[in-house]
Amino acid sequence: MDNPFVTKGYAGPEYFCDRVEETNRMVELLINGNNMALISPRRVGKTDLIYHCFNQQPIKERFYTFHIDIYSTSSVRDFVNVFGRAILDELKPRGRKAWEVFVNAIRSIRSEISFDINNNPMWSVGLGDIENPAVTLDEIFSYLANADRQCLVAIDEFQQIAHYQDVANLEALLRTYVQKCNNATFIFAGSKRHLMAEIFISPARPFYQSVMIMNLAPISENKYVEFAQRQFEKYGKLIDGDAVSEVYQRFDAVTSCMQRVLNVMFIQTPVGEKCTREMVEKAIDYIIGMFSEAFTILIDTIPEKQREVFVAIAKEGVAEAVTGRMFLKRHHLQTASVVTAALRGLLDKDFITQDKNRYMVYDPFFALWIRERCL
Repeated sequence: MDNPFVTKGYAGPEYFCDRVEETNRMVELLINGNNMALISPRRVGKTDLIYHCFNQQPIKERFYTFHIDIYSTSSVRDFVNVFGRAILDELKPRGRKAWEVFVNAIRSIRSEISFDINNNPMWSVGLGDIENPAVTLDEIFSYLANADRQCLVAIDEFQQIAHYQDVANLEALLRTYVQKCNNATFIFAGSKRHLMAEIFISPARPFYQSVMIMNLAPISENKYVEFAQRQFEKYGKLIDGDAVSEVYQRFDAVTSCMQRVLNVMFIQTPVGEKCTREMVEKAIDYIIGMFSEAFTILIDTIPEKQREVFVAIAKEGVAEAVTGRMFLKRHHLQTASVVTAALRGLLDKDFITQDKNRYMVYDPFFALWIRERCL
């Protein structure tokens, strides 16, 4: 790889920073049959941690591993479609014996699976082809229960199921399937902590006390500094620890943002030379410049009252007491009720994130772009 600071997906253990304790704990729990809820803000590395655990020898040797990202789903039909596709994609490289069992198990949509010129299956199922998602879901869980290996299923952004409207009591249904599926262990990963807490911690909800809960904290600054310096050195370059610390602090330990900035700083450092703290701003400006046109288009799509609140939060960095008199006055906003309505819209569209009573722009580069232009 030409650049060790990966900005898209899991690339292997040599490009993965720390998480030794978390990895060992997760692997230990999973191979001993414990279902888990993994909760963290988005973009601090929970998905990469899942793939890193899948890559550990005790799991690789014994399990089929399936990762299902349901972030973009809005219904059980969507959920079933993504679930089935993920299983088939994972089984295909393992040969006909592995995938044929699954294809034969999903009788309700088997006719919709096509084959390429090499007779490998392709998930060509459209949403309209899934006439009864509850039946197909039952078939998927039946496959997991009877697969020729133990299965490990990670469902990413699991809190999304709270928004499905097309099947009543979905949580209870999934809880029943999970409880009865002795051949599979599940990781329910989520980034919206209040929704994940309601699903798994509330005594009134079906998943109450059904999983081991692990909250994923950011990587420590010292570990990330060591990681970055080690990666530079592998390629005959150096980087000041202060430069890495500056990136870490500027982006509040959000892994994806740090990786993107370090990726650019690595590009801008010639072999045999050292990357210094003065280069941090240059790298950030480079990234913001690349996204500037997209940010301009995106901010115009936000309704006016939401845009006013969005810009106010971006200027604050971390905004608190957003319906209070001082915040309204400082940013020339209207009433508290108008701000509350705007917050709901911004949260629904993931323009902002919430941690208790604190609000932040989801994309730190977008927030920096706004602050630089003082919109």
